[in-house]
Amino acid sequence: MVSTMNSTPYGTHQGEATLDRISWLKLSSVVLPLATPVSDAKVLTGRQTPMTEVAFLFVEVGTEQGYEGVGFSYSKRAGGPGQFAHAKEIAPVLIGEDPSDIARIWTKLVWAGASVGRSGLATQAVAAFDIALWDLKAKRAGLPLAKLLGAHRDSVRCYNTSGGFLHAPIEQVLENATASLAGGIGGIKIKVGQPDGKADLRRVTAVREHLGDDVPLMVDANQQWDRPTAQRMGRALEEFGLVWIEEPLDAYDAQGHAALAASLDTPVASGEMLASVAEHHELLRHHAVDVIQPDAPRIGGITQFLRLAALAEIQHVHLAPHFAMEIHLHLAAAYPHEPWVEHFDWLEPLFNERLRISDGRMHLSSRPGLGITLSEQARAWTQAVHEVGARP
Repeated sequence: MVSTMNSTPYGTHQGEATLDRISWLKLSSVVLPLATPVSDAKVLTGRQTPMTEVAFLFVEVGTEQGYEGVGFSYSKRAGGPGQFAHAKEIAPVLIGEDPSDIARIWTKLVWAGASVGRSGLATQAVAAFDIALWDLKAKRAGLPLAKLLGAHRDSVRCYNTSGGFLHAPIEQVLENATASLAGGIGGIKIKVGQPDGKADLRRVTAVREHLGDDVPLMVDANQQWDRPTAQRMGRALEEFGLVWIEEPLDAYDAQGHAALAASLDTPVASGEMLASVAEHHELLRHHAVDVIQPDAPRIGGITQFLRLAALAEIQHVHLAPHFAMEIHLHLAAAYPHEPWVEHFDWLEPLFNERLRISDGRMHLSSRPGLGITLSEQARAWTQAVHEVGARP
């Protein structure tokens, strides 16, 4: 019997169903400076220093037929150069692959760097490739990514976080909240978790009085409470009618989160700092969160995010993806239960396009794929570039 399969580089076997192949990759290390150093509770407790920049790994992928996609991962404070270095090492295994076989490619990339594990920096580097391939696939179909996945809605509730950090005096936080609501955003999140819990309560009181009772309000302690403190603060915060209390405990304390969630009326949210589906599954297995907050670039990309979303849906857990609204708008739109998307304006200079926000919601556009292209400013902030293969 004569085989109809064709061998291609790196052990890939492709047949007549393979219509295109990856021929080119461009990796870019981009550092975005923040206009003002940013502080949350981790800074006030002495565990971190103020954040002054965000490092991005951008991956652009091209095929023999001329299709291109773009994806990104990121790191705050540390890890950016490591992501870029790992991506350079594993990128060659994509050349010759069918770009539509995204799940198999994800596995191949993970095995290419298996000795450093399947979470953390390694899978965050893989995420940029994975997201670029999903962008390419949706562009090939001529659809926004959410429509390719199967959208449940064309807009998603959104809340602002970037105006509520602890480095800003309360007067500035109130002004920022007013501006966010005037710009069409539907909810406000502020940071808490200061060493003095009374200061947190004064801050929340001021924001709730300023917003009124009807505006959705969330708080985020950034893992800075122990179990007794979280219990006391959670009870004290009940009166404010919060949408959720975020990261009240260490991100890996699933049992502590479960006990807290069971004892409070206010929903408990967590997940942004976890770096794999397996780590999120621990939260779900313990019924530790009412709202799960995965970050696609952190957990390995869109392929892994979809796996997690399916697990969360089974438990009827609500979804509020962390950061990277340019990606998460699409993923939230495809989640069955009404989600939230986090609004950060930090990333806007990196892209030529802007997301439309009105009536408390972030709206999908008709642009195919993720609907983003890199700006000249992003190119100017690029510190290193690595290319593999040849651009068509």
